[in-house]
Amino acid sequence: MFHMNSTRTGTGFTRALARIVATVSVGFVVTQLDVTIVNIALAKLGADLHLSVSGLQWIVDAYTLAFAVTMLSFGVLGDRFGARRLYAWGMVLFALASLACGLSVNGAMLIAARTAQGIGAAAMLPNSLALLNAACEHDPKLRARAVGFWTAAGAIAIAAGPVAGGALIAAFGWRSIFLVNLPICAGGLLATLAWIPRGETHPATSRQNARRPRGIDLPGQLLAVVTLTALTGAVIEWRPLGLLHPLVAGGLTLALVAGAAFIAVESRVREPMLPLSLFRIRTFSAAVLFGSCVNLTYYGMVFVLSLYLQRVRGDTPLQAGLAFLPLTAGFLVSNVLSGWVVGRYGVRVPMIAGSFVGALGYGLLHFVDASTPLAAILVPFLLIPSGMGLAVPAMTTAILASVEPQRAATASAVLNTVRQASGAIGVAAFGALASGAQPADIVDGLQVSAAICGALLLAGVGLGCLVHPEPHTRESGRPDLARDGES
Repeated sequence: MFHMNSTRTGTGFTRALARIVATVSVGFVVTQLDVTIVNIALAKLGADLHLSVSGLQWIVDAYTLAFAVTMLSFGVLGDRFGARRLYAWGMVLFALASLACGLSVNGAMLIAARTAQGIGAAAMLPNSLALLNAACEHDPKLRARAVGFWTAAGAIAIAAGPVAGGALIAAFGWRSIFLVNLPICAGGLLATLAWIPRGETHPATSRQNARRPRGIDLPGQLLAVVTLTALTGAVIEWRPLGLLHPLVAGGLTLALVAGAAFIAVESRVREPMLPLSLFRIRTFSAAVLFGSCVNLTYYGMVFVLSLYLQRVRGDTPLQAGLAFLPLTAGFLVSNVLSGWVVGRYGVRVPMIAGSFVGALGYGLLHFVDASTPLAAILVPFLLIPSGMGLAVPAMTTAILASVEPQRAATASAVLNTVRQASGAIGVAAFGALASGAQPADIVDGLQVSAAICGALLLAGVGLGCLVHPEPHTRESGRPDLARDGES
């Protein structure tokens, strides 16, 4: 457990806590940056490496799939061996994989390096949140503020990815979007070693967690890999090959069988990778499904919008990146505001309001066509991140508050596994809708995708109504969310 005895800042943070939040935010920044920065390079990658739309989808989804399917195991490893250790090694792997991406000479090498990047990201993300949770000493109001800043850093990285990518590509070429990770990771690793003390949430030493460390659920891990890879691959290849093609039909069948086997295994093994008992907690289940809707819509739509800006409007990567600039402003303001709203009104209000605002933004994108002026896209480009930025920190706070502290890394890993898997499926599905050779096909795909996004975020309004309104935990002496809605 951390003890924050340094001088407090105006936000209630000690200086030591501020350093820790900044340090773990570095990992969140690089993992989220690489989710979207690649999208702005799609046209260049397709031309230089001779890739079709489905090949480009694999470059995006190789990262998100590896991210998703290994994150739960790294959450368990963080609970077992210490979040600080896993976070640091994840940053090293991410840096080496980024170097390999920058040196890639063909699509296969880039896809393999992107997979390694995803594994490094999976080691960092759940453990960064576990470190943050422990540093806040499980104080709900302090944690809400810290999560707001942490989420803001990642959300700004997501939004700034296309803008930064466009500028880097214009100045140095597409390889620079990967090589830029090297100095960021170096700084983050040094800060981890200097500012995060040892012995943070190690199960062997924590008085709050005297139980035996969990093992690795290898059958569950392998079945998760097969399920998500088969499903995503089938969706990606659906449009170019057809639904009845043996690879597509076989992939969907394999995903269904492997998914059923995964659930069966997880319900029977002693130490499951995915603790199904967590989903009996109403707040946890609703927040996880909410996160799924958010990532599926945003990741998929950014992919389609990148195709629209460059292949329909004819924008350069820099112009397309600048078009995404309003997203950054929306995320910056709303993420910081979310921490204050959560502290004052609880998690339910910002989740409901954010979902509604985001749905409105996607609804406006449904009317975009090839002749729509860029200025008309400004409003949805502000509404979407404003809504998401308000809702996501509240969702993350609800997840952390719904479980006991020693399961924070695992709960975070479950949430982010579902979110990353949903993002990969969103890219596969919306990319398939917009994969035609003509600009009109991309426009049609954009309009259909926007309608689906709006509907999913309206469903998010209902999910927000199901979460417990106040982010309190057992330690605060208030009602325990772990029993809220538990069946």
